Amino acid sequence: MQTPYYLIDKSRLLPNLEKIAHLREQSGAKALLALKCFATWSVFDMMSEYMDGTTSSSLFEVKLGREKFPGETHAYSVAWAPDEIDEVLASSDKVIFNTAQQLQRFEEKSRDHTRGLRVNPGVSTSGFDLADPARPFSRLGEHAPEDIEPVAELISGFMFHNNCENASFERFDEMLGQIEARFGALIRRMNWISLGGGIHFTGADYPLDKLAERLKRFAGENEVQVYLEPGEAAITKSTTLEVTVLDTLYNGKNLAIVDSSIEAHMLDLLIYRESAKMQESGDQDWMICGKSCLAGDIFGEFRFPKALQAGDRLSIQDAAGYTMVKKNWFNGVQMPSIAIRELDGTERLVRSFGYEDFAAALS
Repeated sequence: MQTPYYLIDKSRLLPNLEKIAHLREQSGAKALLALKCFATWSVFDMMSEYMDGTTSSSLFEVKLGREKFPGETHAYSVAWAPDEIDEVLASSDKVIFNTAQQLQRFEEKSRDHTRGLRVNPGVSTSGFDLADPARPFSRLGEHAPEDIEPVAELISGFMFHNNCENASFERFDEMLGQIEARFGALIRRMNWISLGGGIHFTGADYPLDKLAERLKRFAGENEVQVYLEPGEAAITKSTTLEVTVLDTLYNGKNLAIVDSSIEAHMLDLLIYRESAKMQESGDQDWMICGKSCLAGDIFGEFRFPKALQAGDRLSIQDAAGYTMVKKNWFNGVQMPSIAIRELDGTERLVRSFGYEDFAAALS
């Protein structure tokens, strides 16, 4: 298959989904796929067997969830526009407003719909200010119980999304306790509570049964249906970005240029100044570079058993989350295709992109 392409391996996706199913069974919580992280609908048929639906960040994600993923469709956006709210309501089971003002603005239109409100508890686990929902002056949700109280009768649920890259059950438990202490009286007036995503409960050695017990206790004590919104937790380590070395050179370090680009195909690496992941071995150190004209288009530095040369194939690991949903046409670099490796090991191409797609994205 011609590189570059994203390869979704169902045998590596399955263990995440089985952990989600176990958590649902043991806790009673429902799990919604966060489309902002992963929206490649060619594997939704498999994922929907283990999850309850989708949650969104925009009208288009709402529509994709409704059309492609069986189950519930939750509609959230930082701000709904007047010209899209009718379609949002028609395509969703629940609509979640970011502020009391948005709720009141669309109160009449949404009166017959199940409605919720995003609440920002002011605590998080994010190590990146850019991604921290509880950063100073955050626009993400209502912060104060006294601002929520006047509209509490208009809604039946809350969404708390304050976990980011949180692999610690103890920290999750601590923050949930803080949420209960501050917002408990309001929570107990609701029918459902979403605790959002960012909880890495499918990671190695995560105490899944402790999480299940905590969620079940939270639901029982507050008499609410709990929702989780896993994004990366659902697809972590399931996908690679397959690339080919196009050229090599030496400029103080061994450099290999591949037929891909972090700015175009793994944008979060650039945004957060992080390295890609590769399976390493040997004592040959090489910097893997993208082919765009951006000087800092670097996947990272890795070890190989022998010197790289043009034509070598490389696999960038853990390339599902926030990659395909952010890919772009910078420099006109060839967009990676999307392929799936089935459980029996066979591979199939599900989508490829060409010049016509590049031209159609412009004007």
